[in-house]
Amino acid sequence: MSALIRVGHRGAAAIAAANTLESFDAALAVGVDMVEFDVLPSRDGRELYVAHDYAALARNGPLSLTDALAHMSTARYDGVRLQLDIKRPGVEERVLAALDGAGARRRALISTGIWRTLARFRSLAPDLELGWTVPEIPGPLMHPPVSSLYRELLPRRAATRIRSGAIDALVPHFSIVTAALVEAVRGAGGGIYAWTVDDAAEIARLAALGVTGVITNDPRLFA
Repeated sequence: MSALIRVGHRGAAAIAAANTLESFDAALAVGVDMVEFDVLPSRDGRELYVAHDYAALARNGPLSLTDALAHMSTARYDGVRLQLDIKRPGVEERVLAALDGAGARRRALISTGIWRTLARFRSLAPDLELGWTVPEIPGPLMHPPVSSLYRELLPRRAATRIRSGAIDALVPHFSIVTAALVEAVRGAGGGIYAWTVDDAAEIARLAALGVTGVITNDPRLFA
């Protein structure tokens, strides 16, 4: 694995339709260390799908979480980690069951901006790696830019939550990643994965700061 963990966003969304098996295979072909994808419950809550939102689910067709995990648990994906970005609360037990059914829990990083979901995962699976997505989603800070006060307080907040054991990593938008934030997170013993970076110069900046990993739609940029 490279020093910088190379993460394909929704597979390789710049190469193939996001959150599809084709996109995951495209990321694998380029050479990634981790594949990120979204987990969304059906509107009735009965099924778990790989989709960012309901419009995308309708557009791309239903890919179940079970089928996606089975696909990425074949020999071709040996050594590739999985980042599951959770879009709605209340799915925690079923996500764990799907991971265990595929034998994939040890490879998983769970990320979300929904704090009660992170807390539920921690309670159910203390060994599971958890990443806190910021700015928090949902909430008033749904998209950057964020306030200067938020940027100022985030390093201490993130470090405190890592040291408490509530989370293992921070997953910030690349625009709010600073040297102080990286230092605070890494100093607390956590990882930091910046999203979503589609510019080679920005990837280089983040790597120089010492982030753990970078999430991109186009893993070819890592070359």
